[in-house]
Amino acid sequence: MPGQRIGYIRVSSFDQNPERQLENISLNKVFTDKASGKDTKRPELEALLAFAREGDIVVVHSMDRLARNLDDLRRLVQMLTKRGIRIEFVKEGLNFTGEDSPMANLLLSVMGAFAEFERALIRERQREGIALAKKRGAYRGRKKALSPEQVVDLRQRAAAGEQKAALAREFGISRETLYQYLRSDDSGAP
Repeated sequence: MPGQRIGYIRVSSFDQNPERQLENISLNKVFTDKASGKDTKRPELEALLAFAREGDIVVVHSMDRLARNLDDLRRLVQMLTKRGIRIEFVKEGLNFTGEDSPMANLLLSVMGAFAEFERALIRERQREGIALAKKRGAYRGRKKALSPEQVVDLRQRAAAGEQKAALAREFGISRETLYQYLRSDDSGAP
């Protein structure tokens, strides 16, 4: 019995469109993460790793969707191929089976290194852009999740003993953000 074709999609933010990554590719099941690729602790990736069986084919749009650094990329590809799972990278046109030639392994390393290098350049340009914007007075940082009035209300209700998880859900913030607001001195910033 032939294995299943399993898609893995990752977008970094909730407003990105995940459908375009494996558009028009026939798949039996798709796992989609809306998370950073900086590490491999992603719920849908972990679910895919638990789900995939020998003979399956994992299809990913591009290497940088699976991992952002070379070590993670190589580790994931090896982990899958050692279990008899084939992996296909659509954009790069590369397939890995575990019985790959030295040239295929070289291509994995080179392409993975380029993806890692590209990500480092993006982060560097972002830092430079923020520094220049700060010098011009144009950078104000991220918009605050809560207004000063909401922060006062949040603090009063937390002090009165309301459950913090329920407060975080009601205000539409994470529990970590809630704790940052409770720890901060002023009413406008976490």
